Amino acid sequence: MKRIAIVFALIAGFVACKQANKTNEDSAKFGAFLETYYQGQLKLSPLQATVVGDERYNDLLPNDGSEAVIAEWKKFNRGFLNILNNYDRTSLSSNDQLSFDNLKYQLEINIEAEKYHFEYMPFNQFEALPFTIGQFGSGTGAQPFKTVKNYEDWLKRVTAFSVWADTAIGNFRKGMATGIVLPKILVEKMIPQMQSMVVTDPKKSLFYGPINLMPKTFSAADKERLTKEYANSILTVIVPTYKKLGDFLQKEYLPKTRTTSGFSSMPGGAEMYAFEVKINTTTNKTPEEIYQTGLTEVARIRATMDSIKNAVGFKGDLKAFFEYMKEDKQFMPYHDAKEIIAAFEEIHQRMAPNLKNMFLHEPKTPFEVRQTEAFRAASASAEYNSGSLEAKRPGIFYVPILDATKFNTTSGMESLFLHEAIPGHHYQISLTQENTALPKFRRYGGHNAYVEGWALYCESLGKELGLYKDPYQYMGALGDEIHRAIRLVVDVAIHTKNMSREEAIKYMMDNEAISEQGATAEIERYMAIPGQALGYKTGAMKISALRKKYEASLGAKFNLAEFHNEVLKDGSLPLAVFEAKMDTWAASKK
Repeated sequence: MKRIAIVFALIAGFVACKQANKTNEDSAKFGAFLETYYQGQLKLSPLQATVVGDERYNDLLPNDGSEAVIAEWKKFNRGFLNILNNYDRTSLSSNDQLSFDNLKYQLEINIEAEKYHFEYMPFNQFEALPFTIGQFGSGTGAQPFKTVKNYEDWLKRVTAFSVWADTAIGNFRKGMATGIVLPKILVEKMIPQMQSMVVTDPKKSLFYGPINLMPKTFSAADKERLTKEYANSILTVIVPTYKKLGDFLQKEYLPKTRTTSGFSSMPGGAEMYAFEVKINTTTNKTPEEIYQTGLTEVARIRATMDSIKNAVGFKGDLKAFFEYMKEDKQFMPYHDAKEIIAAFEEIHQRMAPNLKNMFLHEPKTPFEVRQTEAFRAASASAEYNSGSLEAKRPGIFYVPILDATKFNTTSGMESLFLHEAIPGHHYQISLTQENTALPKFRRYGGHNAYVEGWALYCESLGKELGLYKDPYQYMGALGDEIHRAIRLVVDVAIHTKNMSREEAIKYMMDNEAISEQGATAEIERYMAIPGQALGYKTGAMKISALRKKYEASLGAKFNLAEFHNEVLKDGSLPLAVFEAKMDTWAASKK
């Protein structure tokens, strides 16, 4: 009997070994497929390749609105979905199953997007290649300018800007013919943006920046040659292209724009907006469900704000308190931009000791706070631009400062830093990119609801991190939270309920301490990029709900740093995939 048992054990061991080898082979095969997908995506998205530090395509600029490139993307998405569906998901490892679910969702969404002609509105005042190329070409953005080849790559890349602009104008015209056009008020903002880039002296161009920053190690001949070529490129390609775009928008497009604010006024606009809601929340929630959630959240947060108002002894209603916070000079103590940047650095240092109790890992990618460049500051919000260890580029928290003496501390400086910088976008994006156990499409990909949801959730950690001790800073944090709740109301109302731009601005100013200029920029942002603003609250509410659920179900076994590690370690996922993964983790803790 003992010999038989040994034989059976040997057979079982052989079978298990054979199964393990097959699993490893399947995993390697699947990993190679994912890498092929990622490399194909980079080739079609050369700007993204530059952002992640891959310099192979630094000389290319995609003509992404052209029929040829759109057809190429269609073929790409369908081809990879067909291959993916041939895999047996159940035979994959848990990590590969996450990759499978993530990629399947992404490919199916890409294919669904083909129903709509978003290319007919190729850019707007908020999101535009003419802005992106300015950041790349300034010499301080993602485009590297360290070697002579880097400089030559940029000259090749920027040459294609004129071709891209011609395609964009052609697509705008297709939109004019079909009624898919931007609101007039937005185009009126775009025209001066284009005109501001038209110069007669190349040295005054943003694109002359790389020449001013040219490495001293370059030979005299290379310096002289590149200086001439950059000046020539500015005067013969860049300036004429911006002028062409500005002239088209002013003379031809503006008269054909719409006076309405939302998508629902365009042919097929309701369906386009519903898709934007789906892709930006990674849920199947209807616009109406999101709208009702917004109303509920606005009421809840207003009640908390009212209690803070009463606690500081302010006499008057909440709207009067908002005005006091906006206008009182004690909340505008700065003299120049350097003082504001230093104040954000001080917030970082103040909370740094507590970060170690709440996170198992911190990013290796460096981090900086910078003032937003002047050419785009007027239309920009505070934002985070991801860094790259490979490219030795820091993650950058950009702060737009138009007038330092009017920069208000009650705008929520602490919560803004938690969201855009640490531990918000910098931790989430950097830790994901640094995790080499993930396939590259997950390391460098992202879903709006997860990415922005995490950043907004981080704002709720302020008190645990030793911040929000000043009631006005806490009020600022509540202001940031209600701002995201207001978005659920106005974004949906603008695009499905015929809420006008002016009505949306009023609703925002009635419910938070925001200037008319700030509210206007925000509402026009939602008009330009529908649905994007819905991801923040949707994702944050999901993360907070899961934390509360696991705190209750795990009791003493719940560890906050481990929870945060689990949220972050697998990178960005659609919310349904994310929740299933988190539930599996919580079950393992029991």
